[in-house]
Amino acid sequence: MVTKVWVGLLVLFVIYTVAVYVKGDPGSGGTPDRHVMNGWKVWQDKNCQSCHQLYGLGGYMGPDLTNTAGLKGRKYMRGFIEYGTGKMPAFGLSAAEIDDIISFLSWVDQSGSSRVPADSVHWTGTYLIR
Repeated sequence: MVTKVWVGLLVLFVIYTVAVYVKGDPGSGGTPDRHVMNGWKVWQDKNCQSCHQLYGLGGYMGPDLTNTAGLKGRKYMRGFIEYGTGKMPAFGLSAAEIDDIISFLSWVDQSGSSRVPADSVHWTGTYLIR
């Protein structure tokens, strides 16, 4: 009797594992597509993490971009990425590269959150570490 229970549990575990592997978890942002992966490559190639953070990890010169897509939107991000700012250079990215990095940041936005208290954000967008 005990052996049948263990075999049954093992079969259910295998079925569940295959289902999760094949279907994934659509609520977690899903499996990254080609544009997300290309955007991640641009993020790495341009060393964005030296100034920006994701999930609170990275540089402190620029703001944490974990939830920028959900808070600001694609047009806002496109403007900053394409033209730069006083502290962030315009990297001369192609339209496709900009679309890809926005796709990457949108995917990151769906997968977690990183909120900093308003009184810890300097007017320049950087964080005050106390």
